[in-house]
Formats: sequence, C-alpha cells, structure tokens
Amino acid sequence: MKDKFIFILLAFFLGSFGVHRFYLGQNKRGIIYLLFCWTLIPTLISFFDMIVFLLMSNEKFNLKYNNKF
Repeated sequence: MKDKFIFILLAFFLGSFGVHRFYLGQNKRGIIYLLFCWTLIPTLISFFDMIVFLLMSNEKFNLKYNNKF
C-alpha cells in the first residue's frame, strides 16, 4: 500500500532522480527523470508534483494509486 506522505518526502528529497515516480510504479516516468536529472527540469517538475500531492486528499490518492474503492 502506497503512502501519500512517503511520496511527498521522496518527491522533495529525491525528486530530481524520479524516485517518487518509481515508488508509484510509474517506471517510464522515473526513467525519464533519470535521463534528464543533470538538468533542472526534473527538479522543477518534482517540486510541482509535491505541491499537487500535498493538496490532494487522501481519499483521492487512495482511489488512484492504491485501488481502494
């Protein structure tokens, strides 16, 4: 079961390398982050991801990523 708080921490500390996307099982996106980690683009996108997931409700996160109905 994936945890929203862990995703936010991964996005903040290791977002430049796409670790937060690997955590959600989005391996293609994680690889793209890794390929471009030498630029600032993944860092900016991971910061945006962190903000979006901070504002997302726990229920919506669970429905989307934990397949809870």
